[in-house]
Amino acid sequence: MPLFGSRREPTPPPVTTAPARKPSLFHRRRSSSPSLRDQRHSTTHHNTTHTTSPKRTSGMFNRSSGDPSIHAAKQSLLQAETAEREADRALFAAKNAVRDARANMARLEREAAEEARLAKIKQGEAKALGKKGRALGRHDHI
Repeated sequence: MPLFGSRREPTPPPVTTAPARKPSLFHRRRSSSPSLRDQRHSTTHHNTTHTTSPKRTSGMFNRSSGDPSIHAAKQSLLQAETAEREADRALFAAKNAVRDARANMARLEREAAEEARLAKIKQGEAKALGKKGRALGRHDHI
C-alpha cells in the first residue's frame, strides 16, 4: 500500500526492440524516449504471493557449496582465526605480566636503595656515637 495514499493504475510494460549493440560490462542501456525511462523508474506497487520454498541467495559472500573439502577448508580457516585471536590475547597478557614484573623489580630496587641509604645514615650516626662513647670514662684512672 502506498505510504501517502497515492494510487496509480499499473501501466502495461512498453514493447522494446533488441539493442543493436552487444551489451558489455560498462554499457548502459538508455531509452530514446523519456516516457519509457519514467515508466521504468515510476513507483508501482503489485501484490505478490510468496511460496514457502527455501530462498536461495546468490552473491559473492553467500555462495554455499555442498563440497565437503570446501566446508573443511572453511572450518579450518575459522579455527585458525580463532587460534590467532587467542594467541594475540595471550601475547597481550604476557606483555602485561612482563611490564608488571619489571615495574615490581624497579620498585624493589628503589626500596632497597632507600633502605641502603637509610642504613648508611644510621651507620654514620652510630659511628659518631661510638666516638663520643669512647671518650667517656677517660677519668677512670683515679
